[in-house]
Amino acid sequence: MNDTSIFPRINVGEWGESGIDWLRANLEWLFSFFDTVMSWLDDEFSSLLLWPEPVVMVIFFALVALIVRSWELAVGTLVFFSLIVATGQWDNAMLTLSLVLIATLIALLISVPIGVWAARNSAVSAAIKPMLDLMQTMPAFVYLIPAVLLFSIGVVPGLFATVIFALPPGVRFTELGIRQVDSETVEAGHAFGATPRQILRGIQLPLATPTIMAGVNQVIMLALSMAVIAGFVGADGLGKEVVSSISSLNIPKGIEAGLGVVILAIYLDRITAALGNSGDYPHSLLGRLRTRRTSRAAATETVSA
Repeated sequence: MNDTSIFPRINVGEWGESGIDWLRANLEWLFSFFDTVMSWLDDEFSSLLLWPEPVVMVIFFALVALIVRSWELAVGTLVFFSLIVATGQWDNAMLTLSLVLIATLIALLISVPIGVWAARNSAVSAAIKPMLDLMQTMPAFVYLIPAVLLFSIGVVPGLFATVIFALPPGVRFTELGIRQVDSETVEAGHAFGATPRQILRGIQLPLATPTIMAGVNQVIMLALSMAVIAGFVGADGLGKEVVSSISSLNIPKGIEAGLGVVILAIYLDRITAALGNSGDYPHSLLGRLRTRRTSRAAATETVSA
């Protein structure tokens, strides 16, 4: 056995606990505000998703798949979302989807501006990389500890932990997408007198959209995986069903809830991938609309020439 007595004890965990205690003592008003806003958002999103009859929502999701990607995905959506309804997990699936959508929206509102900032400032990029590495490699369950201490039990700690866990890919892919934009294209914008903001909005962000959407895809996948783990702290949805099935060794319930998670993950993955690369699906309604617009623009340029 190695002798470790020569190394002093460093109480990193106690420092972290002291930091959390300080936050609770000095920023309680901020966490209370966050708790109120997140609870309200979750209630509104959940109510919106659960208000129509399940058959209406299944058709809606199938139509989205048809518009964005293909009729094959639309048919698959009808079949597998109907399976969720048939297993009695529809309400839980919509609660999970609500949590994922809210967490994804918040994560993107934070990560995209940070990614843009990092792409335009190398010092910022170097400073945030260790933080992103830490956030991505920290075990998911660890995020639940401070979340519960700050927000108690329920959906809000689940949302908080999910946002933190899912945020890094949004920053990384946004920075990567903007940095990959051809420098000559940016220089051409400068040559025509465009301001940095105009170059960002008119050149860099449009050209970086496929990469940014790949980041959105990863944010959603991580949010969905964390949303299941959030069931351990009382967040309603499929995750809570999985936790309940583990505690009671209820295999059928666990299989049905797990299958619901898989179906949601596949659907969200295919939709976001299609939105980021709509040119790869020319036969979708969205692809046909884009092709028609491109043809009209080319025809207009030809006539004016």
